[in-house]
This record gives sequence, structure tokens and C-alpha cells, in this order.
Amino acid sequence: MSRTRKLSAPTGKKIFEPGQACPGFVILQEGTIKVTLTGPSGREVVLYRVKPGEVCLQTLSCLINGEPYGAEGVAETPIEGVLVPASEFHEKFSNDEEFRDQIMVSVATRFAEYQQLVEEVALTSFDTRLAKVLLRMSGSSDSVATTHSALATETASGRAYVSRRLAEFANRGWVEQRSDGIVIRNRRVLEQVAAGER
Repeated sequence: MSRTRKLSAPTGKKIFEPGQACPGFVILQEGTIKVTLTGPSGREVVLYRVKPGEVCLQTLSCLINGEPYGAEGVAETPIEGVLVPASEFHEKFSNDEEFRDQIMVSVATRFAEYQQLVEEVALTSFDTRLAKVLLRMSGSSDSVATTHSALATETASGRAYVSRRLAEFANRGWVEQRSDGIVIRNRRVLEQVAAGER
């Protein structure tokens, strides 16, 4: 008899943390889980986000290697899904070819995202990374409800440096800083910066 159980959590709920044993394989049906890594200095970086149909590499690694989590996962939006216990996951992974193929395709996609993350951090200018994050977080509006600390996490940088670069963006008329976040004032130029054209 299956022991798969329903998983749900509100925005901001911690799903897993470093040192925690993995209870099973999460099949996400709704929402997004943000996975971050915090260094000894306290600096935090976003590794990836898990959306419906995608695999969390942290969870998969823990299940296959029998090791605890090394990163933190937080519900970025309300989430719904199911949790497949470790024993059932191993059986399904061994015997269900379609399930195994879906996981491997998702893993390959996630590794490509990791490669892109490394390239952006190592080979892309900070202004380009910051512009990309602001555009992504703004969506279809010009408002970004965020903090300098959150932007530092998204750009793999320090809060003080984010503050300095945002001040420069504001001086150039690209953005406006407000107490509740950032307002994009020149989206066209910001898109050019994100594309590495400025």
C-alpha cells in the first residue's frame, strides 16, 4: 500500500534545510520552491527554483546518496504536491522506466541551468546580472517589491555592492528606489544592459 502523502505549504514556509534528512521525493503540482545555499560568511545565493514537473537536485542527491540536505528550500509561493517516501521512490526509480526517464530529462535540464548560473557569475558583469533579475522580478509591471538583501541573494553578491549599483542605476534614470522596492523607469535601457549591450 502506497504511503505517498499530500504536501502543501504557504509562502515562506521552509521545506528543507542543511543537515535535515530527506523524507522522500517531492512531486510538485503547484507553486515554486526556491533553493538557496548560504556560505560561512552568511552570503546567500539562489541555486535554482523548482516548479511543477521539475526535479530538485538536492532532494534527488540526498535520496540516492543517503545524505542530508546541504541547502535550504523555501516555498516562494503557496505550494501543493505529493511526497513519495524514500523506499517507494527507490522502487519506482528502479522499476518504472517512464518515471526514471522523466527524472533524467529533468536532471539534464537542471544541470544546464547550473552551467548558466556559473557562466553568469563568472563571465557576466554584475550590472547585467542585476538588470536581468530586476526585469525577471518585475514581470509585466515596472514595480519590483524586493529588498537589497534579496537582490544580493538573486545575483550572488553582497548587499552593500547591490546598494551601490542600484544607486548608480537610479542616478542614470534607469530605476527609482522606494521604501517598498524598486520602480523601473527605463525598461528599454535595462533590457540592453541585461543583454550585455551597454
